[in-house]
Amino acid sequence: MSVFFDTNVLVYAVDRSVPARRSVAIELLGRHVREHRLVVSTQVLQEFYAVATRRGLLAPADALEMVSGLAREPVVPSSGEFVVRALALAQRHRLSSWDALIVQAALDARCRILLSEDLSAGTRFGELEVVNPFAPGVHDAPVAGGVSAGAKTASPSSPTRTRGRKRPD
Repeated sequence: MSVFFDTNVLVYAVDRSVPARRSVAIELLGRHVREHRLVVSTQVLQEFYAVATRRGLLAPADALEMVSGLAREPVVPSSGEFVVRALALAQRHRLSSWDALIVQAALDARCRILLSEDLSAGTRFGELEVVNPFAPGVHDAPVAGGVSAGAKTASPSSPTRTRGRKRPD
């Protein structure tokens, strides 16, 4: 089962200012790379580089090295058709366009889990479930390959965001 990593999980893996989250992110990243289950998108790669370098978490050369490593894993590309599908998803589920691109990429990759701190944990988009790996006791389920119980299904009348994604500067 493939697991989609949102940008924030990758950023925490290199952010020394939040040791507990960093530890969880490093463990998840390492495990899913070893098990060949990690999936990202071109958007995630771009956002990671922008955030890691802008915040001074990594030197540009180190950020590029990490992006290069992540690019060896499955990467969901962008296209005009992909963007149109993502924007339609945004309208149906009241997502920001940036978050809809993440969800659509995870759906296109047929992932069952989307690890993200930014989207509402437990929300489902068909077979895809959003999991916040930093919530107490939650990161064990996606690591083991399970899907947590009590998930809610996204609907046009229920916002699925806990906070807005901002475009990287």
